[in-house]
Amino acid sequence: MPGKFGDLVGAIDEGTSSARFLIFRAESSEIIASHQKSVTNIFPKEGWYEQDPQEILDVVNECITKAIEKLIELGGEAKDLIAIGITNQRESTIVWDSETGEPLYNAIIWSDIRTIPTVEELLQKVPNNTKNKNYLKPLCGLPVSTYFSAVKLKWLLDNAPRVKAVVKADKKLFFGTVDTWLIWNLTKGVHITDVTNASRTMLMNLETLEWDPILKDFFEVPDNVILPTIKSSSEVYGYMNEGVLKDVPISCCLGDQQAALVGQRCLEMSEAKCTYGTGCFLLYCTGNVKVDSTYGLLTTVAYQLENQAPVYALEGSVAVAGSCLSWLKDNMEIIHSLEEIDTLVKSVKDNGDVYFVPAFSGLFAPHWDSEARGIICGITEETERGHFVVAALESVCFQVRDILDAMNLECGTPLTKLKVDGGMTNNSMLMQWQADLIGLEVSKPSMIETTALGAAMFAGHAVGKWDINAKTDVKARKFKPQISEDERDVRFKKWKMAIERSLGWDQN
Repeated sequence: MPGKFGDLVGAIDEGTSSARFLIFRAESSEIIASHQKSVTNIFPKEGWYEQDPQEILDVVNECITKAIEKLIELGGEAKDLIAIGITNQRESTIVWDSETGEPLYNAIIWSDIRTIPTVEELLQKVPNNTKNKNYLKPLCGLPVSTYFSAVKLKWLLDNAPRVKAVVKADKKLFFGTVDTWLIWNLTKGVHITDVTNASRTMLMNLETLEWDPILKDFFEVPDNVILPTIKSSSEVYGYMNEGVLKDVPISCCLGDQQAALVGQRCLEMSEAKCTYGTGCFLLYCTGNVKVDSTYGLLTTVAYQLENQAPVYALEGSVAVAGSCLSWLKDNMEIIHSLEEIDTLVKSVKDNGDVYFVPAFSGLFAPHWDSEARGIICGITEETERGHFVVAALESVCFQVRDILDAMNLECGTPLTKLKVDGGMTNNSMLMQWQADLIGLEVSKPSMIETTALGAAMFAGHAVGKWDINAKTDVKARKFKPQISEDERDVRFKKWKMAIERSLGWDQN
């Protein structure tokens, strides 16, 4: 018999800065208990970004234990959990010894840019010496970029001593993104990933949904590097092997942005969401149609249910969103605390004609220029601290506008509204500016944990306890445009001028 709260579904949400475990009531967006803990960031060199895989696992296990303790304090029981879903930071890359399970190097995090020389080396292999970064897009939907897992794996194979030693000894090593690492450890040996995470590696064929021999050959992946089996996003992969949730099935795996798409219930064609966090990620659902982008967007898998055709999406990624404000605080000391942001914004009447392109390590969609660098334009003797803060916040809105314009050109079906989630959406001024600068209604759900909710929905669905097609009345706060189209276009034109000045800055 179900306990006090009925059937419950757990969601592991392993993000870039922290991990969480949330417990949902099945068929509901109600969170019963949760626990969160940060993960240590490691920066060995400029542009290098790592985390300890063992710490990632330990933090996840601690979050599970603590959340279950809170559940018990509320009158629930661990046995009430019927399924667990996993959602994770994407593209981050881990390799480990197949015999000992020991990581052979730290996890290389998605925004790490040490692989710029690796990208240049790979582009030399493109036929006819064109160095076309989109050469592989017809197969995998992605440009050759520092962003994706295969490039990070190539770097590890070429540069990490322990990885090179294992390969040279012809021993097997396992490759995986964070989802694969967690599932392998939690189940004690199930080596899988799902189509959403696999579609971010540059190694999966978007048509066949299998590892592609042409892609493996291009990235020089040897046979003793064992890639995980690719599964759907919602099925039972295995069972928790130990701890308070021993024998509970793990039945969902989704990359974090795809999980947010599911959690926002953007399951059908022409629905889109944007997640605002460290970076910013906009996904536009294209249904069962794989749209090959010609405007700098990524073609990716939105999700796949067991024994069903995949659902695809177009994605635009912004490398620097919330992290821009941290840069103003930690590097420039323009702000002294994040709590000071609202005060500084209100101290000025507008952006003072200042435009800030935060291309600290290049620009992602739709430009894909790793040589772009940050630039601030329009500074005068009248410029104040508040203008820099406004320009930093507006840079997020302008980058989203860039992506939306590309999506409208690509699909021919303009959005009527944009669903949003993520930590930055708590700033109401930012959301109003976003509506103003894209000329669309922005809809923020009252349920803010959409990423974890998406993982819970698909985990419950896999065990027959969550109807994902049920129509639910989602409460949301709506922001409508409040400026004229002329003002919007003038400000966007200035932004494009700033972008042009940032592109190609770091050319040798």
